[in-house]
Amino acid sequence: MARGPGSTMIAAALMLACLAGCGREEKPVVVVYTALDEMFSRPILARFEEQTGIEVQPVYDTEASKTTGLVMRIINEAGRPRADVFWNNEIAQTIVLKQKGLLEPYASPAAEAIPAPYKDPEHYWTGFAARGRVIIYNTDLVDEPPASILDYLDPKWKGRAAIAKPLFGTTATHAAALFALWGEDKAQTFFRDLLANDVAVLAGNATVRDMVASGAYAWGLTDTDDANGAVEDGLPARWQFPDQEQDGLGTLVIPNTVAVVKNAPHPEAARKLVDYLLEPDVERALAEMRGMQIPLNPAVDAPQNVPRMSEIRTMAVDFNVVAAQMESAAAFIRREFLK
Repeated sequence: MARGPGSTMIAAALMLACLAGCGREEKPVVVVYTALDEMFSRPILARFEEQTGIEVQPVYDTEASKTTGLVMRIINEAGRPRADVFWNNEIAQTIVLKQKGLLEPYASPAAEAIPAPYKDPEHYWTGFAARGRVIIYNTDLVDEPPASILDYLDPKWKGRAAIAKPLFGTTATHAAALFALWGEDKAQTFFRDLLANDVAVLAGNATVRDMVASGAYAWGLTDTDDANGAVEDGLPARWQFPDQEQDGLGTLVIPNTVAVVKNAPHPEAARKLVDYLLEPDVERALAEMRGMQIPLNPAVDAPQNVPRMSEIRTMAVDFNVVAAQMESAAAFIRREFLK
């Protein structure tokens, strides 16, 4: 059958389209779920994208449900994962995901310098860029700041102190750490006594910072990143590590953690992102930001205002035991705090 000029033009157009697009490779992609505040994590991820050409598709969490929301999302998506990498701003919930079989082991060469207590011996997760749980206090209201979290129970602070709801983020990890350190009976008594002393339970660590800095409360517990923000803003607030006495509890130091999600859709890109996040330059960049993350790699030269791990008397807890306490601690907190 003879072909007219119209059909010849259509065939030529299809051929040109194929030449232009059929051989084109799609841009590599990595999907990362991150609980670290967007203002801190976005520039880090943007730099990775610029250096590697891999498109980063981040999913962030809200302040009120930090970590827990993303963890539940990974659990719910287990049959068909959408995330490649989980960048958590704490550790216990990451270990919970490992225990549920939802992470993929990856021994990143960039993890070698990270101290052993802050990385999984089976390579399911690695810690970096830590924060400390600190006492923040209003300098207009407090002359002699509390030195211990046990001061929550002092009658002189009745109704004058605050804590974030211990069901999310680092506050939930802190609660589970006390259950692991003290045992269930002593930990439950502490939290009941805390409520009996009218300690305010606020939405999150940033809210604790803001309410203390505004003078609504004299002091409270928050993280170093939130506390440093108040100081940088010139607010009447200062902070210190609690329980630093020789026989004290020690300060809970909680690292960020990074892990590859099991059956990640883009495993090669996932491993590249993990390698990148564990590089010394990333820990240095996070230390230099307003969040003042504390480097775990001893080779990182952080700014002078950033605490060194060697200067902190840390709480002696096994994070695997802390993770094992998360569920029972949360169940108790829900019963007592949500009455």
